[in-house]
Amino acid sequence: MSRAWLVITTLGLVAAAADGCSEKSATAHGPLPACATVASPVNLGVGAYAAYDITADSGCAVFPANASTTDSAEYLVVVQSAGGPPGDSSGYRVEADRAAALASAAPALRAALAPAPGRHAAQVALDHALHARARRLSLAGRPPAAARSRQAAIATAVTPPTVGSVKAFSVCANMTCTAYAPIAARALVVGTHVALYEDTLAPANGLSAADIDSIAQILDTRVYALDTLAFGHESDVDSNGVVLVVLTNVVNQMVTASQCTSTGYVTGFFDATDLAPATAAQHNDGEVYFGLVPDPAGTLSCAHSVAEVVGETAPSFAHEFEYLINFVQHVLVRGAPPEDEWLDEALANYAIELTADSYLPADTTSWINTVFDNLYDAYQYLAAPDEHFLLATSNLAPADDGAGWLYMRYLVDQMGIGITRRLVQSAMTGTGNITQATGLPFATTAERWALTNWVSDLSNFSAPGELTYTSWSFRTIFGELYSLDPADFPLAFPLSPTVVTSGTLDVSGSLRAGSGLYLLVHQGPRGGPDTLHVNAGSAALPATLVPQFAVIRLH
Repeated sequence: MSRAWLVITTLGLVAAAADGCSEKSATAHGPLPACATVASPVNLGVGAYAAYDITADSGCAVFPANASTTDSAEYLVVVQSAGGPPGDSSGYRVEADRAAALASAAPALRAALAPAPGRHAAQVALDHALHARARRLSLAGRPPAAARSRQAAIATAVTPPTVGSVKAFSVCANMTCTAYAPIAARALVVGTHVALYEDTLAPANGLSAADIDSIAQILDTRVYALDTLAFGHESDVDSNGVVLVVLTNVVNQMVTASQCTSTGYVTGFFDATDLAPATAAQHNDGEVYFGLVPDPAGTLSCAHSVAEVVGETAPSFAHEFEYLINFVQHVLVRGAPPEDEWLDEALANYAIELTADSYLPADTTSWINTVFDNLYDAYQYLAAPDEHFLLATSNLAPADDGAGWLYMRYLVDQMGIGITRRLVQSAMTGTGNITQATGLPFATTAERWALTNWVSDLSNFSAPGELTYTSWSFRTIFGELYSLDPADFPLAFPLSPTVVTSGTLDVSGSLRAGSGLYLLVHQGPRGGPDTLHVNAGSAALPATLVPQFAVIRLH
C-alpha cells in the first residue's frame, strides 16, 4: 500500500530526540598508504550495483576516471558491516586520494536530534528485561512438558471463560519482574479469539460499555487476525481457546507519576513465564497480555484517559502478541532458543504497522498515531546510520529499532508477507534465520537494504526493483512530517551522505554490526580516478563484521 498520496491531518504526538551524538570526525591527513594489487576496481554502469569485500581487497576500492567531457559521474557508497555478532563494532578510518568532503546537512540534523529521555523508555526497558528472562528460561532447557501448539490442542476439551467470571492473576509488578502482585480481574467480553478482563479494583470513571466493546472488537477481529496471519498461531496451554487481555492497576503502578515524565510508562507486556510454569513460582499458566487501565484522575500513577487506553491497547497488544507467538513457535513448538532480540523487535514493530494500516483509508488520525513511533525511530536511524546498529543486542535504542523496522519492511516489500511467517515458524535465529527464510546470504539482503535507503524513490533515478520500498515513499512521508513538525523532523529527508569531490578526505568512526557510513563520490567531467581506502587504524577491519563497500552508480 503506497502512502505517498496521504495528507496527514493530525500528528498529535511529541517525539523524543535521538540518543547518542556523532562520533564521526573528518580531518585532512597525508597521502594514503599504497593499496595492494588486489584493490577492487569499480566498473559499473548507471543503475548497476555491487558489493566489494573489504577484507579481500586490502580495504581499497578504485573508481575509474570519468571519461566524459560533459557529464558528471556519481556513486553511492556504503562502508558497511554486512554481518557480525549483534552489538559488535570496530573503529574505522576512511580515506580518499582525490576527495574532500563537501558541506553536509548531517551535522546540523544530528545537533537538532540531541539526546533526550525517550517517550517509551520504560516500556522498552521492560520488554528487554522480559526478553532476556525468556532466553534464560529457554537455555535452561526446561520448557513445560504440557506445552503444546494451538493445532495440537484441538483434540483437548476447550473451556472458554464466561462473561462476568472473576479470575486470579499474578502480575509482574516492577521493571525487572523480581516482584509480583496478586489481582482479581473480571471477564468483560469473551470473543472468538480474545477475552477482555479488567482489574476489579480499577479506578472509577473508567471504560464504558462502548469502550469495552471497541477494544474487544479490534483485538478479536482485527489485531488477532493480522498477527496470526503474519506470524502463525499462539499456544493454548490453558485449554481455554482464547488469549487473555487483562487491564490492571499493576501496569499503571510500574512507574511513578514523576517517572512518567522522564522515562514514559508501560503500556502492556507479555511474560514468558506464564507459558513456562515449571520455571517460575509466579505464573499464570496461559497466554496472557497485561495492559493499562484508564485512570483519568491519576490515582495510581500518571493520569491515563479512557481515550488513551482505548487508542494504545491495540498497537501494544499487536507488538506484544508477536513476542508471544514468536516464543511459542521457537521455544515451545520447536524446542529452539528464542529469536534474537533485534529480529524479534523488528517483527513486533512490523506488527504495529499492520495494525496502523488497518485504520486506512477512513481513519488517518489513528493511522499516524499508531505508526508514528516506527516512523520517528526510522528517521533517527537514517539521520545517523553510522552511529547505530541493525544487529543490536537490545531494543533500548530507538534508532536501532528504527533500523530493524526498515529492514523488516524492506524484506516484506521484496518477498511478501510469507517472509514473516517463515522467520517466526523456525528453529533458526538471527542472521541465520534471515538467510534460511530469504534464500539469500544475509550480507546480500543487508547490502541491498542499505542501498535502498537512499535510492528508493530518489528523484531522476530509476532504482532496480530489488532496491526499492514498494509500500512506502519515505521521501514523501518524511517531507510531510518535516512540514508539520520541523522541530522533531528537522530535514525533509534525514539520510545525508557525505559528498566527496576533488581534494582529500579522512573520516573516522565506528563500524557497527549491520550498519554503515554513507558517502556520495562525485566526479565532474574528466574527473577522477578516485580510491577509497578503509581500515581499522593500523590494522584491517575484522572479518567477523563482514566489512564491505556497497556501491551503486547513480549517474
